[in-house]
Amino acid sequence: MSKTIQGVKGMNDVLPQESAAWLHFEAVSRAWLAAYGYRQIRTPIVESTPLYVRGVGEHTDIVEKEMYSFEDSLNGEKLTLRPEGTAGCVRACIEHGLLYNQTQRLWYTGPMFRHERPQKGRYRQFHQLGVEAFGFTGPDVDAELIVMLADLWARLGLKGLELEINTLGEVAERAAHRADLVAYLEKYQDILDEDGKRRLYTNPLRVLDTKNPALQEMAENAPKLVDYLGEQSRQHFEGLKALLDDAGIAYRINPRLVRGLDYYNLTVFEWISTDLGSQGTVAGGGRYDGLVEQLGGKPCTGVGFGMGIERILLALEAQQVALPEPEPDVYLVHAGEQASRLAFGLAIKLRAEGLNVVLHGGGGSFKSQFKKADGSNACYAVVIGDEEAANNVANLKTLKGEGAGEQVTLPLADLAARIRA
Repeated sequence: MSKTIQGVKGMNDVLPQESAAWLHFEAVSRAWLAAYGYRQIRTPIVESTPLYVRGVGEHTDIVEKEMYSFEDSLNGEKLTLRPEGTAGCVRACIEHGLLYNQTQRLWYTGPMFRHERPQKGRYRQFHQLGVEAFGFTGPDVDAELIVMLADLWARLGLKGLELEINTLGEVAERAAHRADLVAYLEKYQDILDEDGKRRLYTNPLRVLDTKNPALQEMAENAPKLVDYLGEQSRQHFEGLKALLDDAGIAYRINPRLVRGLDYYNLTVFEWISTDLGSQGTVAGGGRYDGLVEQLGGKPCTGVGFGMGIERILLALEAQQVALPEPEPDVYLVHAGEQASRLAFGLAIKLRAEGLNVVLHGGGGSFKSQFKKADGSNACYAVVIGDEEAANNVANLKTLKGEGAGEQVTLPLADLAARIRA
């Protein structure tokens, strides 16, 4: 007999007992996004590979090591499962003219794919919610995105998240810093680890973001980008800090925070949970004013963030935040041929009245059905036997809360109003 086929490693099923947390997050986040005026955009899971090479950066870990890329067998086109959401969102905006003489506040959500070593909080298929704002130049929108996330943590009941911010300056400022940084790092090639040597000439800022304890002193003493910033970049960062201070948002300036994508400039930030160990970043983003032009559009500023939904749910679980469970209003118990036919039609009518109804299926005694009713988390059981069906009535039993265990007999026409009351 053939071996049972298993799911792909690092691509996880969300089981019914887990889905309540996902549904809760989605409901809270939809209301939260609407409160800030963001509209949803939906883009394909598969995009052209050059989109990410040009957009994310040819020498980033994502492009070099993590993308799921393949060649279309029909036309030879190089395609990639999306590893992040910003590049696809920008591509769609350019293609459909959404950025011509207008601003946009957009959000998206869905699965992303990176070929990584699976571990808790880091999966090969993971889910992100992303927000992008186009056409805004000042630090006010940067600050608003950070404030938005603080608001979301409060709505979810998530506590203790820490905010780190930094500025990457503009292209010319980074170029001057990069030249001096490479010259500095070349003096330490004998102690650089393999990642550091690989990134030395392609992405030297990422060398400073090392987690290797042996490289910490070297990284601390490296030339700092802040010393290369021009007046406008400094003013942008000072404006961001002033707005965060006004909003009462605590933050730490981390000069080694660079993020893993090439398109960022000026503001970058991360929200970090101390409950998740090494995979503590739950949301991060920043400004990417050159990306639209880089992908073929007319110059247009952009700023946004992405959050890992699995990591947020893990943080909620670690903090033992109580999440609402799905609760049917009614579990409909029935036995007997006439009663079962009546119950089928009654369930339809009760749902039309706005009630959530689970209709028992599969037969069984009243005793066995009541066990299912108790386990369903329903507020009420509506009970119909052939005698009740003949008299056009039903028994309404309270399953939980005030009056649990009480039972009354009511005409079928009065059931919905009584339950709602």
